[in-house]
Amino acid sequence: MWKRFVRALKSLFGGLVSSMEDPKLILEQNIRELNDQVPKMNENIATVKANVLLLRKEVERYEKQQTEITSKIKAAIHANRDDIAENYALQLQKTQESLLSSKQQLEYAEKAYEKALQVKKAFIREKDRKISEAREALRAHERAAWQAKVADTLEQFEVGGIDATHSEMITKINEQTAKNEARMEIALDSVDTKTMEIEIDAEKLRAHDLVQQFKLEMMATEGTDESGRGGKIKLDESSDESGGKSIGRTKSKT
Repeated sequence: MWKRFVRALKSLFGGLVSSMEDPKLILEQNIRELNDQVPKMNENIATVKANVLLLRKEVERYEKQQTEITSKIKAAIHANRDDIAENYALQLQKTQESLLSSKQQLEYAEKAYEKALQVKKAFIREKDRKISEAREALRAHERAAWQAKVADTLEQFEVGGIDATHSEMITKINEQTAKNEARMEIALDSVDTKTMEIEIDAEKLRAHDLVQQFKLEMMATEGTDESGRGGKIKLDESSDESGGKSIGRTKSKT
């Protein structure tokens, strides 16, 4: 019974947490946390590096002490002071032990530093990969959100009746255009276009006759100017056989 109750609580709160989760916000938070871990890792690596430097200085100090004590022992032996040499010999032994311990610690510290650098490289590589995946997922989320908006807009066209109204208005405009074109054709059919064409042709003929008469008058005037003999050319209107008037030239003597 207790297990069933616990399982029910987990399912209840698990569903509540799942409903509150926003994948986009969680991915953005993950990116920030991954970037924030880099300074912390650099700080830890700096601590390991500082330990290596301290141990190196300690080894150098013990090596220097070992050299100095060895010189003092040799000097005491040359001076036949074995008692002093024995004291330095004990100091040398302790220094050598400390030197050996420091070298071992330095070796472990250097290995730890190299391991830390390897871990950092692996972490940076994995961090960049996860951040790249997260950013790609965020871009895909943005594209999906835009596509969802477009889909909602298209659905609103159909649900809101926009499509029906759009088609109805286009049909009405086409019908009105067809009616106007039909009225224009009917109006043109009711006009006596034949008579209009005949009148237009008659106007053209009259204009042509006037131009021909004007040309004849110009020719007559130019002929009089060129003769220079006092003769005079005038236009004579004579009736032709059909009863119409024709334009001719007659010359009168002075």
